[in-house]
Amino acid sequence: MITKGEEMEQRGVEQVAALMCTAARTAPKGRGIDNLTTLVVTGSDLQKLSAEMRKISEECGAPFFARDAANVDASQAVVLLGQKLVPFNLPMCGYCGFKDCKETVAVNAACAISAGDLGIATLSAAAVAAQHHVDNRIMFTIGRAALNLGLFDDDKITMAYGIPLSVSGKSPFFDRKPV
Repeated sequence: MITKGEEMEQRGVEQVAALMCTAARTAPKGRGIDNLTTLVVTGSDLQKLSAEMRKISEECGAPFFARDAANVDASQAVVLLGQKLVPFNLPMCGYCGFKDCKETVAVNAACAISAGDLGIATLSAAAVAAQHHVDNRIMFTIGRAALNLGLFDDDKITMAYGIPLSVSGKSPFFDRKPV
């Protein structure tokens, strides 16, 4: 049996995506509270994601969403990481800019510790891709589009990042022009 390289590369990308989700799940979390959701987008759902990014670009006059959509189009998969920004009820924290978690909840602000947890999980996931030589880039634009599309099936997830993955002769995420 002979399997073409493209099929093996797609399998490899999907295996790395699974390992990335594992790394994100096991990343350190404040007080050990896990509010993370992970998803992997492949196939025709990648086009739905990039189409939403282009729509945001047009509606908001933000050309970098369209630039990033082209990166999604050049990807074999996207790992999505979403976080519920639930306050941790920590005494004397104030990292969110408010006196305490009660004030944060009263004004519907984001918990900085919870947002930080998402950042740590995202970096852990990206490190796994890098360790397996899969080109990647962390993009908030993908996360915004995923939230708009309701991909997380949980309206309490209010912050997300996407990590597109590519296996090709040249990384589509490297020589990007600023917009």
